[in-house]
Amino acid sequence: MQIRARAPLRISFGGGGTDVPPYCDERGGAVLSATINRHAYATLLPGGESFAVKSLDYDASISYNLSEDFVYDGQLDLAKGVIDHFRKSHRFESGMEILLHNDAPPGSGLGSSSAITVALIGALAEQLHQPMDAYQIAETAYNIERIEVGQIGGKQDQYAAAFGGFNFIEFSEGKTVVNALRLPRDTVFELEYRLVFAYLGGKRIFSKILENQVENVKTGNESALHAMDELKRLAHEMKNALLLGELAKFGGLLNDAWENKKKMAEGITNQRIDETYNAAMKAGAIGGKITGVGGGGFMFFVCDPTRRHAVQEALKSADCQLINFNFVEEGVRAWRVK
Repeated sequence: MQIRARAPLRISFGGGGTDVPPYCDERGGAVLSATINRHAYATLLPGGESFAVKSLDYDASISYNLSEDFVYDGQLDLAKGVIDHFRKSHRFESGMEILLHNDAPPGSGLGSSSAITVALIGALAEQLHQPMDAYQIAETAYNIERIEVGQIGGKQDQYAAAFGGFNFIEFSEGKTVVNALRLPRDTVFELEYRLVFAYLGGKRIFSKILENQVENVKTGNESALHAMDELKRLAHEMKNALLLGELAKFGGLLNDAWENKKKMAEGITNQRIDETYNAAMKAGAIGGKITGVGGGGFMFFVCDPTRRHAVQEALKSADCQLINFNFVEEGVRAWRVK
């Protein structure tokens, strides 16, 4: 009996970066995000004498004996962390083979790493008949990634993948609250129409960017802290604009957020990103941003509906790959396969 699980990827509209400690612990963070119809998958095949994991995207694999200590060496470390977390609380009589796959390219900025972690937790919980709600799955994923494995990063991706849908997520020290937004379908459809997604590619150095961001908070960099405070405030305004269906205002706030995001840390933007952004704005975009930490990956833009085609053509001319996404409401889901 195979077990398969999937968790959706996300786009972050506003507040990204305020979910990264120590900022969110000291000043509180807020993020507005939504999940899309791209997923991370984990397939679990119980049995055997080892824990074997294979990434179908990276063509990478690892294998450990049942009692062997995992070595965190950058090779599928999050999968090791999930397995190790569960084997400390459950006695596995036999091993398992795990296959991992992601709908988005590596370095997309769509929260794919955390979605993989959430999907694998969902699969193991299903195998062990261990009920876990979305909060428990997200909190377990965060603890595995940031504490047990020790990877630097924020808190929003695990909650977005576990819950699914449009969410306004608030962070404080020791507490995360997910506020689900029930948007009218007309608003969702219109937002999908006005959004244009472009894949820039490029090598993202997100760990270095995050290190710079964390250091700016620790040293009290006034410019960076002010930008993050503004991002948090704008996330609240963007949430209200969405709830009211004010999409032109939403696009303008997105532009304001991008201007502040660039001030958080060195490396968030570069010449190619700036040139692409300016080309889209000149063609009729109202606002846009990079989907993740920065440096590359996906960008998206909210457009004047009469200028959507012009924005798409401008992005093509900038050597970007256009991608169509739709929003999805369901979070992580696991099922058994005969």
